[in-house]
Amino acid sequence: MQPLSLAVMAFIFYLGAASWQGLTLIRRAPPRAALVRVLGLLGLLCHLPLAAALLARGDSLLPGLSTSAVLASGLAVLVLLLVSLVKPVLNVATGLLPLAGLTLLLAVGLPSPERGTGMTPGIALHALSSALAFALLAIAAIQAVLLGIQNQALRHHHIRGVVQSLPPLTTMERILFELIWAGMILLTLSIVSGFLFLDNMFAQHLAHKSILSLAAWVIFATLLFSHHRLGWRGMRAVRWTLGGCLVLAMAYFGSKFVLEILLNRG
Repeated sequence: MQPLSLAVMAFIFYLGAASWQGLTLIRRAPPRAALVRVLGLLGLLCHLPLAAALLARGDSLLPGLSTSAVLASGLAVLVLLLVSLVKPVLNVATGLLPLAGLTLLLAVGLPSPERGTGMTPGIALHALSSALAFALLAIAAIQAVLLGIQNQALRHHHIRGVVQSLPPLTTMERILFELIWAGMILLTLSIVSGFLFLDNMFAQHLAHKSILSLAAWVIFATLLFSHHRLGWRGMRAVRWTLGGCLVLAMAYFGSKFVLEILLNRG
């Protein structure tokens, strides 16, 4: 099947799952977790062949923009579906699944990276841990948005609508920090493996990624330390989570976009 057809099918399945969960969130439809997971899984089954094809098509030292975006978004969907079996995080699908679908549609039209020397096992570990870290922290970012909406609604004594569909505030907050902890472990592995297996993490084409990744690590480490020692929570935790995820997105995709799209270099 053609890549565009797969991308369109995945987008439709993702949009269907996100729409139902969104209607559930605003209390316009009954909860159907199994339906949302099945539609999400069908979208993922269309998503994975595209990721595999992109990985097979380009053998550059590190995955290019399209491959990285498709891999990270696919892993984010997979992680969300798995975690939703044990944690009440399925509301994140409302924001994550449409983004994953749009990523696929955009990635189909992006140029492939130039042929290079291929991935070693160490580089593959770095790339996979980077993608998984971004996937988990992207889920954390959407969880933070939902937590912020809930926090603001409760502060203004609005207890109907979305707030009624979300788990208790303490549960939402606990899940957010669990996601951040898991993402931080993988981000640390990504940074350490980069220093071990890349020739020079601060070479010209990697400098921005390395510096911004370290900056994101510092942001999340500060948030986790301050939550544990100083009791940071609520909107402060939301802002720091979103700030860290924005910096990480710039690290993973900003430099690739500049090099591959604006400067037309693999």
